[in-house]
Amino acid sequence: MKVAVNSRIIEITPAIRERIETRFDKLERLQVPLINPSVVIRKEGQIYVVEATTGIPHGTLFAQAEHEDLYAAVTEMGQKLERQLNRHIDKPNAHRGLRSGKDQCRSDVDADVEETEIIE
Repeated sequence: MKVAVNSRIIEITPAIRERIETRFDKLERLQVPLINPSVVIRKEGQIYVVEATTGIPHGTLFAQAEHEDLYAAVTEMGQKLERQLNRHIDKPNAHRGLRSGKDQCRSDVDADVEETEIIE
């Protein structure tokens, strides 16, 4: 997958570009189209900061990772994006709103009424 990788401080080597592209290839396996993925790498003191932004059909994913090792920061950034993408995929399967609170209370009250017997 073609990813736009930018940095003002460090030179983007083929190894860095390949590592970033393999992380995005893993995201593509989740069957969600990634729109214009881009990565910005900067260095603050001894720490590398990797920021990734990519569009998906119903939103945008953003992840930022910091680490002393650039490759570790790229891996952490990829894991954050993967968690966000999994959350986006599984959201329709969540059982929220399956039964509203009113319906649930009504069914509990109806069950209590049916269980009580009047003995004369």
